[in-house]
Amino acid sequence: MLLEPAGYPTRFGHLPRWAGEPLKLLEEGAKLGSSFGLRLGRRAVVGYSPQWNRMLLSDLETFRSGGSFSSLTPYLSGGIITADVPEHRSRRQALDPSFHAKAVRGLRERLQEALQALLPRGEFEARAWASQVALTALNVAYFDARFPLPELAAFLAPLNRAFPAPLLPRPLRFASARHRTAQMRAEGHGMAAHLPPEEVLVGLAAGYDTTAHTLAWALWHAANYPQWHTPEGDLLLIKETLRLYPPGFVGSRRAGRGFEFAGKSFPAGVWVLYSSYLTHRDKSQWERPLEFNPLRFTGRIPAWGYLPFGGGERICLGMHFAQMVLEAALSLFGPLQALRGDPSPKPLLTLAPRGELWLRVRAKRP
Repeated sequence: MLLEPAGYPTRFGHLPRWAGEPLKLLEEGAKLGSSFGLRLGRRAVVGYSPQWNRMLLSDLETFRSGGSFSSLTPYLSGGIITADVPEHRSRRQALDPSFHAKAVRGLRERLQEALQALLPRGEFEARAWASQVALTALNVAYFDARFPLPELAAFLAPLNRAFPAPLLPRPLRFASARHRTAQMRAEGHGMAAHLPPEEVLVGLAAGYDTTAHTLAWALWHAANYPQWHTPEGDLLLIKETLRLYPPGFVGSRRAGRGFEFAGKSFPAGVWVLYSSYLTHRDKSQWERPLEFNPLRFTGRIPAWGYLPFGGGERICLGMHFAQMVLEAALSLFGPLQALRGDPSPKPLLTLAPRGELWLRVRAKRP
């Protein structure tokens, strides 16, 4: 069914609401069924059932990344993210060794040493601290911590701003980042020494705000649910945080050819969206989905019902790295106290906490 635009001229369709309140728009559409139509400058169809997710994320011939939402921002419009078959597979195989779980684990000791220097005392704001952690972790991994942090922060700053900031071309910022990346590559620092520069810049963008926002929420939950903030429970806490607040709350593809789903036909060229946000809050897949309950991850997870890093052959390349950073950061803290804040989700380019999240460090973990 098509969700009818309300309050705007027809030619704009759902675009104004998509720019301002996409989560409300998605939730309204979900009431129509497990798939629904939107008008986003061109025809778009959104789904969130496991069957829909499996179709989009498994059929790389039909559902293409080139021309999807990622192509609209200069931060994600190149490299592996927008590569399609058959090029995608060869690019992925070349990049996989650098992001394999074993390779990532080798960074943990250096990362924890770097994060120890950032460890807050007393009261601190979780979002700001988490952004420092994400910048530091990316710097360690890609550049052996040699990239000047103010420059790296300036390059990635638009990702933390509301639309249209992440979509605007920034030629000077990108030229400066490319120059510095080339310097790091020539000097043999970190992953930048053997990865294509384009993949380095895309990797920085893909790993920055996603990791920072998730860590801010994880710290907030660690303070509010201290029974889960333990060496054994932190991983489950992270998984549940990603379920409730998946950074990529919606993913998109462009139909390279016509397709059918649930007895309906769709033409080539249509935007095809899947929403991990809706899937993760679907009552048919998750019991009491709005409750924070890490215990659910000790049992069976719904197939194609948990997609914080996407799924299938295009699953997020930086998944293991992000998980390692989140676990390493949480492990630095003993008990935390939640003071004040607004953890409700606010969609930017990715999902972010709406307000500041103020915490207090109560004691250091022995």
